[in-house]
Amino acid sequence: MTAAQVADEFSRAAKVLVRRFDERLGEHGVSTPRSRLVVEVARSQPVRVTELALAIGITQGTASSLVEALVRDGLLERQASADDRRSVFLRVTAQGAALAQEWTAGYERAAEELFSPLSSEQLSTLAEILGILGADEADADGAARLG
Repeated sequence: MTAAQVADEFSRAAKVLVRRFDERLGEHGVSTPRSRLVVEVARSQPVRVTELALAIGITQGTASSLVEALVRDGLLERQASADDRRSVFLRVTAQGAALAQEWTAGYERAAEELFSPLSSEQLSTLAEILGILGADEADADGAARLG
């Protein structure tokens, strides 16, 4: 098998995972970008918009627009820094935290469904391989990736 064939298989599997996750989120009436942002804020709060954008791999402008909508929807809140009032941090609200847990559980169920044909040894090997392949990007931007 060639590297290009492996890349094709990887791409197909990634699309299946994303589709299953989108289906789970659709049950809650939320988009993937909005859910990723809320989950990341819940995971790393308090967090600045610039750090958030970097962590989930979107532009700061896109993150700012999503944050604005999520604040309006009552899922996120802004909090001024005690040290520098010009610096603003994001936190999830109680409603945002509850939804982040639901969305994460849906993501985990979708992943379990996709990877269920693999043995635990195969999963470990795959995780190791993906860690190697993703090391360059993680090193380049220093960002943690959402799972």
